[in-house]
Amino acid sequence: MDLPEPSGLHVNYHYVLDFTERQCAAKTGCTILDYGCGRGETVRVGRERGLNIFGAEVFQSDQTRAAAQDSGQLGSFIREIKHGRLDFPDAYFDFVFTNQVLEHVQDLEQVLGEIWRVLKPGCASLHLFPSRDVWREGHCGIPLLHRFPRDSHLRYPYALTLRKLGLGKFKHVDPEGWTRKVLDFLDNYCTYRSRRTIFSTFKRYFTIALIEDDYLRARLSETRFHALAPMVQWPILKPISREAFRKLGGLVILATKQEKPAENL
Repeated sequence: MDLPEPSGLHVNYHYVLDFTERQCAAKTGCTILDYGCGRGETVRVGRERGLNIFGAEVFQSDQTRAAAQDSGQLGSFIREIKHGRLDFPDAYFDFVFTNQVLEHVQDLEQVLGEIWRVLKPGCASLHLFPSRDVWREGHCGIPLLHRFPRDSHLRYPYALTLRKLGLGKFKHVDPEGWTRKVLDFLDNYCTYRSRRTIFSTFKRYFTIALIEDDYLRARLSETRFHALAPMVQWPILKPISREAFRKLGGLVILATKQEKPAENL
């Protein structure tokens, strides 16, 4: 699916960079990895902020590779992921993050295993991504479209009808062409998993904490509703705010490396 060039750093990346700075505040020489860094904008901005940050990307798009190459970072601060393997040694990083990446990987266990490998003992990683439970497919903006089976006869007319009614993102393509592009993108580049599957895979390598309330607090604090930001972490409201965000936006997982992968889940 052809998406427009980014006009600036997405708010999610402001959050992960701020979170990274909090995580690394007490660590001298803290080394950081943006797994699935795309064009490398976060790597560039992070280094401008004084972070010792690197990026890794599979480069499924020639456009993405060219942008990383043009930035002068490819091969130095940005490394290509080849055959699922990160071009970094074991126990190299103090912190790793992914932003809207894990719904695009086919083999979640392989990816988490590689992140586990390159993390130092006891260190953590942060992951923002949607599970199958979200109400709206975030890439195209159509509610529940990702829940239709690939072979469903209702999927195409459902998406087309909602597109004609005005829903959806990136509507510079005619409705029929847009619908075909969206479905092709979902079939070839997205894998939505249940929370149960996600959590059980993570728990093989990490101890996990769900921190959607921290994300909401950070987001609200930057808006005119900043006075409400502390409320989402009140004990009575925290579980409600977390579940609401999981349905509307996705998961925010802080994963701390276990000493060794679990043999049995």
